[in-house]
Amino acid sequence: MLAKKRKFQKNVKTPKQMERHLKGVANHRRIEILFLIAREEGITLDGICEDLSCNVKTISEHTKKLVQAGLVNKNYKGREVKHSLSPYGKRFLKFIQTF
Repeated sequence: MLAKKRKFQKNVKTPKQMERHLKGVANHRRIEILFLIAREEGITLDGICEDLSCNVKTISEHTKKLVQAGLVNKNYKGREVKHSLSPYGKRFLKFIQTF
């Protein structure tokens, strides 16, 4: 028996897309980073490391995963990389705050 394909509305995420977003925030450090970026829009990697008292490599990997999950945007300004929340990052932050 063939499985029926579900038809999704344009504004509704597919289960695969939702999984990507959920895996992006499935870590306490990444959740801390989301809250920090929301508080300090445009914060650099060094700023995140300093605020959270963490290693640059650790924070770099976490921000990379947040970007891959579509929750954080990176804006390059010369040698600096400024971080901001994507629209989905803002939605997830609201969800986390109400959870």
